[in-house]
Amino acid sequence: MIAPDWTDYEIIGSGDGEKLERWKDVYLLRPDPQAIWKPEFDLKGFKKLNARYRREASGGGAWERLKPFPEQWNVGWRNLTFSVRPMGFKHTGLFPEQAANWSLMTDIIRKESRKISVLNLFGYTGGASVACAAAGAFVTHVDAAKGMVERCKLNAKLSNLPSDSIRYIVDDCAKFVAREIKRGKSYDAVIMDPPSYGRGPGGELWKIEDDIFGLLSEVKKVLSDSPVFFLVNSYTTGLQPTVIDNLLSITLGSFGGTHTAYEVGLPTSDKRGVILPCGCSGLWKS
Repeated sequence: MIAPDWTDYEIIGSGDGEKLERWKDVYLLRPDPQAIWKPEFDLKGFKKLNARYRREASGGGAWERLKPFPEQWNVGWRNLTFSVRPMGFKHTGLFPEQAANWSLMTDIIRKESRKISVLNLFGYTGGASVACAAAGAFVTHVDAAKGMVERCKLNAKLSNLPSDSIRYIVDDCAKFVAREIKRGKSYDAVIMDPPSYGRGPGGELWKIEDDIFGLLSEVKKVLSDSPVFFLVNSYTTGLQPTVIDNLLSITLGSFGGTHTAYEVGLPTSDKRGVILPCGCSGLWKS
């Protein structure tokens, strides 16, 4: 699935483990382990380059500023606006490849004659939450990091969404789901974007290969009697789309419907026709 309709974002070139991107008027060079081919030109020598993220041999890394640019700025996708800025661990606060899924989900929501309630777990800065809310859904956005939830609020405001279209929750996602099950709360759709590895606020270890099946099995308990979709994203190397598809089949098969899994990717301006792979997703729909 190729992310559509970007004008403020572009991959100008890729290779040697890096990608050269245009975020509106700002040009960034970031690591990308999938870009194992040779670049079409010298990415580091690109004259308009504003900043580069340098990996450290000991792990981690830092941004190197080369030309002046704002601390943060806005980019648009369709009728939505998002704030971006260089963040820790090479991130910018937005995953543009997810526009492929935003497009799928908003199409589903708009075709429904009723108000759809969406639960977005591990919601990060809210790209999916904002897209679904703009399509007419009521979204519950959950992330354990308060700073990410605040950035979701900012993105919703930038996109001129009604203040009551998104419910913001700072919490451990698994614990939140457990409480929602006890409360008898249900949702018509779920989005999950779990990390590959992490620790909860109490030191709980999360490893996606060990824990995602159990979490999926629990999360399905908050689906309403008439669910419309369930989306799972993965950026874990080695977790193939077929694995995600199998998980959806086993956990959600009792609901009927259809399911599919696919790579998500971004087009590049490379004359060789390079598509940059960016993880995979699985979508169940009624």
